[in-house]
Amino acid sequence: MPLTKGRNRALTIDRLRGLLTSAADLLFCDPAEYPPDFSKTLPDPAQELEGKSQAMSTRRASHSGSWYLSDAHALGRELDDWLARAAPAEGSAHSRAIIGPHAGYRYCGACGGHAYARIHPEKVKRVFILGPSHHVRLSGCALSACSKYQTPFYDLTIDRSINNELMATDEFEVMSLEADEDEHSIEMHLPYIARVMQRQSPGGSPPAFTVVPVLVGSLSPDKEARYGRIFAKYLADPQNLFIVSSDFCHWGSRFRYTEYDDSKGPIHEYIKHLDYEGMQIIESMDHGAFSAYLKRTGNTICGRHPIGVFLGAVNALKANKAMINGFRMDLQFLNYDQSNAAKNMRDSSVSYAAAVYTLG
Repeated sequence: MPLTKGRNRALTIDRLRGLLTSAADLLFCDPAEYPPDFSKTLPDPAQELEGKSQAMSTRRASHSGSWYLSDAHALGRELDDWLARAAPAEGSAHSRAIIGPHAGYRYCGACGGHAYARIHPEKVKRVFILGPSHHVRLSGCALSACSKYQTPFYDLTIDRSINNELMATDEFEVMSLEADEDEHSIEMHLPYIARVMQRQSPGGSPPAFTVVPVLVGSLSPDKEARYGRIFAKYLADPQNLFIVSSDFCHWGSRFRYTEYDDSKGPIHEYIKHLDYEGMQIIESMDHGAFSAYLKRTGNTICGRHPIGVFLGAVNALKANKAMINGFRMDLQFLNYDQSNAAKNMRDSSVSYAAAVYTLG
């Protein structure tokens, strides 16, 4: 009985939050004003050189020291250990894209290592990072206004030319620095990217590659497919690597998701069953089937839109065989984990998964 009362109170609070969110949305969507978190123009590099937009030039590692270690030597040892444990058999194919988690490293760092261990850094010149927006409303995709992203190892260089190409499509916005630094879904991949790419520079100098961070908003399946068609040509380029940032099921009253079928066993086994069904559909690379799965189950996969954009790009390549030159595609999940083995309705849990996509 107390559990039922607690659940009713939680539902009442959730309804209140929903009403407040709806009210906030109405205030936010003033058609006369552009949302303050975004703009439609990239900063002029010439102005940066003159110091006129210096504040926008470098994104600090805002989650360093809390979500992951800030000391480069200690962080390097930690990442190297996870990569070594996940090392694939010799001669494994290079991953052209990976799906990896973005929680604190104490929870998902080892899981992410299974995907990062399949990257051949010597083949990579540019890294696209697709991350979901957790804090600001965004109905499309947004690029970074910065020229550098800090990591504990070295600064990563934003690919200005690609940003300009994407902006020319008139389908992208530009993040404010505050929105950029608040978001963790992209940042949590930066240290792993920096460490893996460092393997091609044994002398210790920062390797020569660029990054293209993309914040992905709440998109309809049609919009995911449209952005997928934009990214398809970049996915087809063997010098590009795509990082798709996503955790999987967020279960518990704090996440407003407590679906449970006791025929599947304990709650954590039900969550695993739910996630595995989604992972199998993602492996099939069927964008429509993934959208239908999300609609049917409501699974709280926070990176569902970046995954949708990526599947949209894969489907666009399938439709244009000339772009992939007859090569074979494969997408495979390598690891799965949960932050907590939920056993009762008061528990909460977040799931993590690592996958690799090959084309060749």
